[in-house]
Amino acid sequence: MAKYLVIVESPAKVKTIKKFLGANYDVEASNGHVRDFPKSQFGIDVENDFEPKYITIRGKGELLAKLRKSAKKADKIFLATDPDREGEAISWHLMQALKEDPKKMHRITFNEITKTAVKSSIKQARELDMDLVDAQQARRMLDRMVGYTISPLLWAKVKRGLSAGRVQSVALRIICDREDEINSFIPEEYWSLDGEFQVKGEKKPLSAKFYGTDKKMAIQNKQEMDEVLKALEGQEFEVSEVKKGERMKNPPLPFTTSTLQQEASKTLNFSTQKTMRLAQQLYEGIDIKGNGTVGIITYLRTDSTRISEEADAAAREYIGTQYGEQYVSQTEKAAKKGQKIQDAHEAIRPTDISRTPVMLKESLSRDQFRLYQLIWRRFAASRMAPARYETTSVKINAGEYVFTVAASKVVFDGFMSVYTEEEDNKKGNVLSQSLEKGMKLKLKELKPEQHFTQPPAHYTEASLVKTMEELGIGRPSTYAPTITTIISRRYVSKEQKNLYVTELGEVVNNIMKQAFPSIVDVNFTAMMEGLLDCVEGGTVQWKTVVRNFFPDLKKDVDEAAKELEKVDIQDEVTDVLCDNCGRNMVIKYGPHGRFLACPGFPECRNTKPYYEKIGVPCPKCGKEVVLKKTKKGRKYYGCEDNPDCDFMSWQKPSTKKCPVCGNYMLEKGNKLVCSQETCGYVEQKPKDNEN
Repeated sequence: MAKYLVIVESPAKVKTIKKFLGANYDVEASNGHVRDFPKSQFGIDVENDFEPKYITIRGKGELLAKLRKSAKKADKIFLATDPDREGEAISWHLMQALKEDPKKMHRITFNEITKTAVKSSIKQARELDMDLVDAQQARRMLDRMVGYTISPLLWAKVKRGLSAGRVQSVALRIICDREDEINSFIPEEYWSLDGEFQVKGEKKPLSAKFYGTDKKMAIQNKQEMDEVLKALEGQEFEVSEVKKGERMKNPPLPFTTSTLQQEASKTLNFSTQKTMRLAQQLYEGIDIKGNGTVGIITYLRTDSTRISEEADAAAREYIGTQYGEQYVSQTEKAAKKGQKIQDAHEAIRPTDISRTPVMLKESLSRDQFRLYQLIWRRFAASRMAPARYETTSVKINAGEYVFTVAASKVVFDGFMSVYTEEEDNKKGNVLSQSLEKGMKLKLKELKPEQHFTQPPAHYTEASLVKTMEELGIGRPSTYAPTITTIISRRYVSKEQKNLYVTELGEVVNNIMKQAFPSIVDVNFTAMMEGLLDCVEGGTVQWKTVVRNFFPDLKKDVDEAAKELEKVDIQDEVTDVLCDNCGRNMVIKYGPHGRFLACPGFPECRNTKPYYEKIGVPCPKCGKEVVLKKTKKGRKYYGCEDNPDCDFMSWQKPSTKKCPVCGNYMLEKGNKLVCSQETCGYVEQKPKDNEN
């Protein structure tokens, strides 16, 4: 009887797949990659047309020996690594490492770990797709070139083991650019006006918003507001228009990797890393009572929203039975055609829609259940009919001015019966049925309110993933590792959901912008991703990409090295004396940024936190304001006399006082802004102002 060997990536899949295939099949796991570049060397032979040098990964020798033994006994070997570039590359490395007859080797892929999918993949075994392998090799080599040539320069410049990465450096730059925007943002004043009216025969007052005249009118300050209020005095308020209509809200598309990460972050507060870890577990297989181990979602690294015909038909049938035929979508919603998507994949969906979250609750951990429920609901919703709203808009005239009211109520919930987003749950206006054109309303109250425009929001993991996807930086498999890397290297800190640049992140970003502008250029990085897609599509040779990339990189590195040689980085001596031996302490760099250390190391190991004085007296007590950092590395300004004085500011304070209200001023870009927001005084910062 013929013997077959199936090699998968993860040991978690072994038991599941073995159960599907039966006694003739031996299933083993490679535990991811078996070969890679050596850690201690560059690993790319530049002189020999960029030939990569791969070696067995340390600790994988024993596993490879075991796989070779099993491969010898097998009549056919099926390489069943993940269905993407990375998986294709792992299969290629396995082929090289096993040293078996290539005719014995077959590549199989399945988008879900179910009996049907695994068995049909064996019937559709194919040869290795070298275009996919080459795209992955090219990506790995570009990343290696950046990491291994730039990191030593950062080390030399900032004096410790820093590192740079092709995609991570751009992600860091995006966050730094947003931080600069926030820091230089100057709030602008504006006002809103709400009117409360009594409708005849109704207990509840009607609330309407000031619109303007025929055109929408912005009220910028108190003076303008007072003019509007004066003009409204003694006016009669009359309903001039009641317009009814209908609005449709379309169902969402099923999840891609990016949208799953965003939604899990927003609704479940999961980090991108946690979302991917849990999704991997749901994909690889869950032990379901009475069913054994089964993969309950499809492959989790995808940027396609396509759904297979079988899954689509099953979903529509399920929805028709459970919710009624009127809930089944009549159309197939397609994604906008943007950048190339890996359409061999499907969207992320349950492998069987009849396996509801409630049915699986006992078999899943709390977090697995919450993520599965999110995926199940989103997929079910994507096959359902749109929600329908009845809308009413009302205009209320008062002299030359108009107030408006908009209200809507759901007349058919459609997909919203299974899936709603935050904004769907907000309670809108409920209008009384008695409103008619020409009706007079009695004014109860006018509510003027002052507001200030808000700076752009700090990035969260969800909004960073969305931005990276929109800009074409990275791919589904790279979002989570990129974000994890910049946080673990302390370039960025995460507080609540927000991402903040640390002092260390600022230093690295400034060096990268100065010495390697193309590496941190968003368009350049997106273009490289496009080229890798062309390699995958077979239209560009992978060596061409590498040959064109490396010379420019090397030139930048050589120039930066010359520049850096001119910078003699001495330890900066301070006037702070060491408590132990009396020497003047020096400023050193550590993983959290700068600190004070005794120059007598290793005999004296005394260290202290370093607080940089900014030459501004504390607005509260008059002592020095110093630059400090939160535990996670975010910069702020505080009084040196803390905890006795509690002054703190995220923005740099100035020595100048506001000429209008007397509060201290803040530096925002090239402007000075009053720290009292309601004052709103702004002036140009003098050029010779060093504070």
